[in-house]
Amino acid sequence: MNRVKSPQDMGAGLLFIFIGSVGIWFGKDLTYGSARAMGPGYFPIWLSSIIIVMGLICLVRAAVLQGDPIDRIPLRPILCVFAGVLAFGYLIETIRLELALILLTAISTQARSDTNQKQMLILAVAMALASVFVLVVVLGQAMPTYTSDYMSGFLSKIWSLFGLARGK
Repeated sequence: MNRVKSPQDMGAGLLFIFIGSVGIWFGKDLTYGSARAMGPGYFPIWLSSIIIVMGLICLVRAAVLQGDPIDRIPLRPILCVFAGVLAFGYLIETIRLELALILLTAISTQARSDTNQKQMLILAVAMALASVFVLVVVLGQAMPTYTSDYMSGFLSKIWSLFGLARGK
């Protein structure tokens, strides 16, 4: 029996083949069409096929080239980022955009064990304010915010001054 020389490539290859197979399985009921008249299943099936070919290439590499062993999966970063996104999605309607973004940043930055809490708080507040400015003022999205009631008019006037300064 041939020994695997690169376990990382083997794991990646098996994962690609699995993802591609799932994509083809989910797309099998869609109309395929042709290159000239593409149906809704044309692109997903081609993309899934390309992913499977990439997986096969990784499996060949795993048998031929020497590689590193598979590292231990760090659960803390994965769980912290997942928990932050989950909390953001669940709480945005309740505690509004600014606080949900601050909470998202606070939870996600705990993925590192050496997180500086002061820097995290500054980052969280800066990201929340920048996101509110971009989403609410610049893009005009209807988001549940605290600052939209008080700051939206002020920030909109400032934004319009930039437009006037550019000659628009």
